[in-house]
Amino acid sequence: MTPSHPLGHSPREDESSRQHDLLATPPTRPQSIHWIILVAAGVVAAMHVWKLPGALDGIRADLGMSLVAAGVLLGMAQIGSMVLGLVVSLFSELIGLRRTLLIGLLLLGIGSLAGAFSSTTAFLMVTRGLEGVGFLMATVVAPALIRRHTVTSTASVALGWWGSFQGIAAFIAILVSTLLLTTVNWQAWWIVMAGITFIMIPVVLMLVPTDPSTRSTVGADSSAKDGTGALRPAVIRIGRTLRTLPPWGIALVFACYTLQWGAIIGFLPTIFSSSGVDAVTAGIATAIVAGLNGLGNVLTGLLLQRGISMRLLVLSALATMAVTSALFFALDWNSVPNGLIWQIAVAALFSFGGAAVPASMMRLAVDTAPPDGSPAAVLGLMQHVYNAANFVGPILLAAIAAAVGGWQLSWIATASASVLGILLSLALLRRRVLASMG
Repeated sequence: MTPSHPLGHSPREDESSRQHDLLATPPTRPQSIHWIILVAAGVVAAMHVWKLPGALDGIRADLGMSLVAAGVLLGMAQIGSMVLGLVVSLFSELIGLRRTLLIGLLLLGIGSLAGAFSSTTAFLMVTRGLEGVGFLMATVVAPALIRRHTVTSTASVALGWWGSFQGIAAFIAILVSTLLLTTVNWQAWWIVMAGITFIMIPVVLMLVPTDPSTRSTVGADSSAKDGTGALRPAVIRIGRTLRTLPPWGIALVFACYTLQWGAIIGFLPTIFSSSGVDAVTAGIATAIVAGLNGLGNVLTGLLLQRGISMRLLVLSALATMAVTSALFFALDWNSVPNGLIWQIAVAALFSFGGAAVPASMMRLAVDTAPPDGSPAAVLGLMQHVYNAANFVGPILLAAIAAAVGGWQLSWIATASASVLGILLSLALLRRRVLASMG
């Protein structure tokens, strides 16, 4: 297997590969505003995923949806990423990263607007699938764009902020939906999200530099005239990337995190409501828990910049998730004095403590492609794998809960994911392996 190089440029990198590496040569001088806007675009994209949990009880009542079907609906936004991750990576290689991001935002807006007029579960799931494709297109290229518009000294901080986009989005979307849905129906919330997304498109157009010309990546081959000159090198770069091991390891560790975090946060309002907590309190508690994940991602970026061991951070995070998820589900919190407060605290520690995983894996991912490979392919592979886990997680937790008549055994799934992630991390984050990638 060809070693990859996330911590710097390989001395073997020749002029041709430098032309192909969209991250290595920024088209303009990096500025903070560029990556800040990209993080904001990611937050808006992810808000489409997290607009659902606070509205889930209302949707189930309107459409007569079962708990397992609700789990499928929670996972539908991940279908596009699960199926099309590498296809979108190839697409972005051909048309450019920024263009792919803009198309993704457009699809998110259209899907949300169409979803507002759903009268059946099937139609709503189709629109969620369209949103999932848009979410994939926006988020698979954003980390590469951020890396393009940052220098090495600021990359860890910028990507730490990117790692927080899901947590920030979940905080905003769940909190807003909880408060908004006390006065309007969920369909109005879907329309609001469509409007926010459409507004984000001109912001990206104005403040994020255009993609560099791909003409030089094609070379003098006359086949470029009919488009095949661009397609074949892109496919070759993706193939080279997929033949290296580190991208697969990063994706699988990330998946062990997303399977449990996405499922627990997605069902948190429902879990609290089943314990007799009113909808507003449940929504606010969920928003706080999710928001702490964003804070943890930013903190991880700062710690990585200061040289704290990535191995230590990731292993500690996965161990924390295993313990706290087991406590969250296994204990009868109704029998504990001030049980709700303690249960929220445990969920908060789960979310905050686990944040080192996405921040660390994203920091590795943007520089893990081999010199003659495709950074977009690494991110596309990650989307395939961890969104498959995102899709399976809510269904798995819902199925366990439906089978036993409660959430008390759901920790088996989450703790198992943490154990698997720890084992993978022990292999991936060894000093010798990291050195070979650097």
